[in-house]
Amino acid sequence: MSTCGVSGVRKPALTFKILGKCNKTKARTGLMALPHYEVETPVFMPVGTQGTLKGLLPDQLEKLDCQIILGNTYHLGTRPGPELIEKAGGLHNFMGWRRALLTDSGGFQMVSLLQLAEIEEEGVKFQSPYDSSQFMMLSPEHSIEIQNSIGADIIMQLDDVVKSTITGPRVEEAMHRTTRWLDRCLKAHKKPETQNIFPIVQGGLDSALRAESARQLTKRDVRGFAIGGLSGGESKDDFWRMVHLSTNILPEDKPRYLMGVGFATDLIVCCALGVDMFDCVFPTRTARFGCALVATGQLNLKHKIYSKDFQSIDEKCGCSTCKHYTRAYLHSIVTNETVACHLLTVHNVAFQMQLMKSIRESIKVQKFPEFVRSFMLGMFPDKNYPQWIVDALNAVNIKLNDR
Repeated sequence: MSTCGVSGVRKPALTFKILGKCNKTKARTGLMALPHYEVETPVFMPVGTQGTLKGLLPDQLEKLDCQIILGNTYHLGTRPGPELIEKAGGLHNFMGWRRALLTDSGGFQMVSLLQLAEIEEEGVKFQSPYDSSQFMMLSPEHSIEIQNSIGADIIMQLDDVVKSTITGPRVEEAMHRTTRWLDRCLKAHKKPETQNIFPIVQGGLDSALRAESARQLTKRDVRGFAIGGLSGGESKDDFWRMVHLSTNILPEDKPRYLMGVGFATDLIVCCALGVDMFDCVFPTRTARFGCALVATGQLNLKHKIYSKDFQSIDEKCGCSTCKHYTRAYLHSIVTNETVACHLLTVHNVAFQMQLMKSIRESIKVQKFPEFVRSFMLGMFPDKNYPQWIVDALNAVNIKLNDR
């Protein structure tokens, strides 16, 4: 897709137009125009780590109304490698995906592959998870070089990531290093006309550090921001407060991406707190364990109670799995047949897409608080709401027991 308009003037690689704002909370809905696709926000991005979403083909994702997916720079940079992807014309061509793509920077692997990583100012030195004799230095410059080859619409700066439960001097060190690495990433970026770098707010659970990080990053000329270093084992009370603080500082006219969040309740609360973009492996990973997402939580289809249950997963869901297959059938094949992973992944991605669509539509018609209360009541019919949800929603003027 060309980035030039009719007049020949080059369009920016990202424009963001807010279409509606909730009159009570910080929730908003918008349109994020990217080189490969226009993405409606708030949006959930399924994770296709190595250029594929486990169990689904790109055309199936399109039919599920998936607008943007995520790829992993560290894994793609290791296998099949940036040279091959670039030779194929970028990851869009390589995997046959026509819509928007976002790649992370590889920074998260500092936590997930910590035993294989050595962190220093130059970058992160990784031992290959495939061949222990192979090492790779992932510097800010190398991360951007790989992402330029991959060709995603949105690329992430390399950030210094620490586990969210860590406290002390290491958190401050990582926060300041993240800013220094951002400047190196911006300098190394070779394709600003077709790819957007998002900085990543760090600072752990320290309010002052996180606020300082957000303020430092907003001084850079970028078209969107990410909130990182959360959803890694910290308390939900700490989690929502750091999100709330971050969105209060990040500019209103640019998209805000909360990394690694995918539970339905978290998505709804964080939309209320002003977040526009999310990603998580949860919907696809839980499908592989035989679990289907529904408005009341999850159905673990491995349980015997479903062996003679001839209902669909969700009678209100229009996905192909719910149209054609029963819980009893799925119970008989989950974790035994690979097709079960496919069928449950179809449903779980459809559930996430429909949830985000419902959020967007409720914001447009000023019914978002009512939608939130209705959803939470369905999830917690006894009204025994987790305190963190009550507190987070109270902070943006939604009282769950108001009718």
